[in-house]
Amino acid sequence: MALETDPSLLAAVTELGSALRELVDASVRTTVGADELASAAAEARQITEQLTAAQRPPTQLPALDDPVAFRRVYSPVTGVGSAIAPPLHIRQEEGGVVAVTTLGPAYEGPPGFLHGGMSGLLMDQLLGSAAIAAGLWGMTARLELDYREPVPLETPLVLRARVVEDAGRKTVVTGSIALAADPDRALVEAHGVFVTPRPAKLEAYFANITDAEGRHSPPGRPTDATALDAARDGS
Repeated sequence: MALETDPSLLAAVTELGSALRELVDASVRTTVGADELASAAAEARQITEQLTAAQRPPTQLPALDDPVAFRRVYSPVTGVGSAIAPPLHIRQEEGGVVAVTTLGPAYEGPPGFLHGGMSGLLMDQLLGSAAIAAGLWGMTARLELDYREPVPLETPLVLRARVVEDAGRKTVVTGSIALAADPDRALVEAHGVFVTPRPAKLEAYFANITDAEGRHSPPGRPTDATALDAARDGS
């Protein structure tokens, strides 16, 4: 059963995450002068001081995280509260998962194009999501990408992934990034292998993880960072 969520806290975290993403985007686009930049930096540090008044340790899950519902509010890919997440909204479709997104200059590598490392981050998330959608799970053991063409910024993209092999503890998944206007021509192709660690390994990895109340709360699945929209494609 999914955990109950404090709607006001979730709304506040979502609003702050949205504002921070807008700030990040503005900071890499701005052409204001040095004085304006220095003033903005001072204000940003005041906000940082406000937010650091109360902090959780890295071994404690945020109060809004829900492993059962696959909700990680600060995931760097799908987290509504993350300043660096696109965020990516992933949903199930027949045979796998799909996501549509548009990425700005905060994720730039070559001028005008997506950084190749971001392609890896996005594909790792999509491939893991496809495994979850198929009732499988595991931690990334191998991720291979073929960069067919550069991925343009400020252009709608479609990302897809599907499981191609279920071999016990090992799951093989493939995926792609393409233009939404030309979804059958892959710009990036990905191939991943996800392996479920043995129980002793899982216990060792997450031995110190607690929930927001300080109780030992290891994740039920090693890919709990995966987020899936509840609705299926077309519903």
